Amino acid sequence: MTIDYLWRGPLTDPELDALHAEAFGHPVEPGGRLARLERHSLGWVTARRAADGALLGFVNLAWDGGAHAFLLDTAVSPDTRRQGVATRLVTEAADGARAAGCAWLHVDFEPHLRPFYLDACGLRPTDAGLLAL
Repeated sequence: MTIDYLWRGPLTDPELDALHAEAFGHPVEPGGRLARLERHSLGWVTARRAADGALLGFVNLAWDGGAHAFLLDTAVSPDTRRQGVATRLVTEAADGARAAGCAWLHVDFEPHLRPFYLDACGLRPTDAGLLAL
């Protein structure tokens, strides 16, 4: 299967809402994700099946307007997992951050995703803090 990866690839709210729900296992929650992306993100990367344009994966790249970029919502449809799609999404997002002049790429993740982000994607562990609001 051929997959096209695009920096700031075109999206619609319904397809992004559906992928998010499928990837994270919750009901579809329409919520204006695309408008938030356009307002607050450095960029995003889409993964689409070349044959029909179906959205298979997505990652958002937020930033502080300077040296720091942040991976958010790395999502791949369950039937496309374990084929390197998420790793390629992260690589493309890192390239986008680098091209924008960022020096650091951050990501927070749950413990079960440690092998993905640290081993497959090459990020290194670091201390961080979190305050539940």
